[in-house]
Amino acid sequence: MKKLLAFVAFAGLANFAIAADVVGDAKAASNKVAMCIGCHGIPGYKTTFPEVYQVPMLGGQSAKYLESALKAYQKGERNHPTMHGIAASLSDQDIADLAAYYSQQK
Repeated sequence: MKKLLAFVAFAGLANFAIAADVVGDAKAASNKVAMCIGCHGIPGYKTTFPEVYQVPMLGGQSAKYLESALKAYQKGERNHPTMHGIAASLSDQDIADLAAYYSQQK
């Protein structure tokens, strides 16, 4: 039983180490932003699905905030069907890259 617990603890630490190694690359995101700019790249844009909603501009937001928001959409903690669908398709690296890209924008 001790060996099993030690293995589970080690596996958990290994997963944490892998997740901690994800570093955003703004240049890599330049090939990933096409799905974002259709809504977030239009000043004053409002969407009407699922309700009228002012779409926020992403440029200049903090990377940590953007990562947190995208992960919340992935998990369904933030409720917007379109964003949930998009975020669900992103890897942790995609999220880090997009956050790095938009945090460097003005």
